[in-house]
Amino acid sequence: MEQTPVTVAAVREVGPDAVAIELETPPGFRARPGQFVKLSAEVDGGVESRFYTISSPDVTETFEVTVGIDPEGTLAPKLADLAAGETVDVSGPFGNAYYEDEPGVVIVAGGPGVGPAVGIAERAIADGGRAAVVYQDDEPIHEDRLAALKREGAFVEILAGDDDLAAAIEGALRETGDAQVFVYGFADFLDAATDAVAAAGGSPDQAKVENFG
Repeated sequence: MEQTPVTVAAVREVGPDAVAIELETPPGFRARPGQFVKLSAEVDGGVESRFYTISSPDVTETFEVTVGIDPEGTLAPKLADLAAGETVDVSGPFGNAYYEDEPGVVIVAGGPGVGPAVGIAERAIADGGRAAVVYQDDEPIHEDRLAALKREGAFVEILAGDDDLAAAIEGALRETGDAQVFVYGFADFLDAATDAVAAAGGSPDQAKVENFG
């Protein structure tokens, strides 16, 4: 989809310095959990753009992105102040590290990577599959959705920054069997996470990985 004005359906806080922005799905927009879109808005007389990964399980009527807010940032504070009925320019979707109806998924997420993690896990559970989320963050977000996933039978581990990733991933792999591994987060987390996947007996070369920068 080329850059298109899209109406905001809702904005809600989902944790410390983080909001989920729900957008009305424009005609013809098709995307899978884990793909990302580009959001653009006018800031101080210019246009700022950033990429955000879809954090909803589907895009049928609306879709969601999760935005971490740096108070000193340019675009994120503007997005956080949006209200229902306003518009933001959207293009996409982009990316190839997304859910493709795998019967089992293990998502390893750091920081804002929990957005696509919950979307993929919710979709997999809704499709009758198996799901596990291993999420490392000292200030976790989307805790309500993670708790709901656990109630629905997903394997969910929330880790502090110094907790053992490999042990949690090993448990996730054991619970889900022959599952597709996804890894989402910033570059330093990706290095640690892919090493931990290998240490847990997984195959990091087969993982679907998205670098948030």
